Amino acid sequence: MIRSLLALALALALCAGAPALAHETRPAYLEIEETGPETYDLLWKVPARGDLRLRLDVVLPPECEPASALRRDLLGGAFIDRWRVRCPGGLEGRTVHIAGLQGTLIDALVRVERADGRTQTLRVTPAAPRFALEASPSRVRVARTYLVLGVEHILGGLDHLLFVLGLLFLVRARSMLVKTITAFTVAHSITLAAATLGYAYPPVDTLNALIAMSILFLGPEIVRARRGETSFTLRRPWVVAFAFGLLHGFGFAGGLADLGLPRAEIPFALLAFNVGVEIGQLAFVALLLALGAALRVLEVSGSRWRRALPAYVVGSLGAAWTIERVAVLLS
Repeated sequence: MIRSLLALALALALCAGAPALAHETRPAYLEIEETGPETYDLLWKVPARGDLRLRLDVVLPPECEPASALRRDLLGGAFIDRWRVRCPGGLEGRTVHIAGLQGTLIDALVRVERADGRTQTLRVTPAAPRFALEASPSRVRVARTYLVLGVEHILGGLDHLLFVLGLLFLVRARSMLVKTITAFTVAHSITLAAATLGYAYPPVDTLNALIAMSILFLGPEIVRARRGETSFTLRRPWVVAFAFGLLHGFGFAGGLADLGLPRAEIPFALLAFNVGVEIGQLAFVALLLALGAALRVLEVSGSRWRRALPAYVVGSLGAAWTIERVAVLLS
């Protein structure tokens, strides 16, 4: 099992050559709000790379005409466009096109809010860059959209996956592993909900630094476990997983805030997103356990230095992220 986990740790290290990209798989985001008869306010958020903007544009039906000048701002690592349009006959049943999306690897999340409070949420992909505004959007579509986004968010978050990987190195007994992963799940579910619903949310830079420190913390503990030593973390890994899970939950909430939530379906979409995060996390753990089982059957073993390397991979990446994020915090 160690060797398979090591292979994944090294893959994470290679992918993390630029640590700041730990959550860089952000989708574009389009919000269409009906503010009056045949009148709509639009917000279009496109991820930025420095001062560069992806060439993605919203193409409305030809009957729609601008009712205000477009205003563009660069905020929080994204270009945000705001403008108002008038569309004779309204937009229901009409098709909107995201021009340029087919030439990218990102998706676009779309939320449509009507004057009567009805909301439609959907996901637009490069393979299908057009969508139609539905007269009666379903909860099933909302759930599917946010569940998939939750899975993608956890699988694209190298820092969160590396923390889970570190927990697997610490815990040997299957029953304790279940207890530890459950504690981590419960903890980040609590803070994800609290932050999303507006009850609490720490400063982003401070949060990012603390999440990196949680990974750094695991490195020495993995070394102790290999040496046969003990510590509170090794005796009660579920307590540590719960404590740090609270921090990681705030991190998940930050990703969900970037995506946006349908106002009329916030609890429902939040639940679907959280379930998606758990599915991705459990899939990651199941894959590692399956690889470990396969290697045991094949009687594959590694040399002493290869068995020791995972602790240094986890600790080194945690240290690199900590230094980078603390520097941002102090700048």
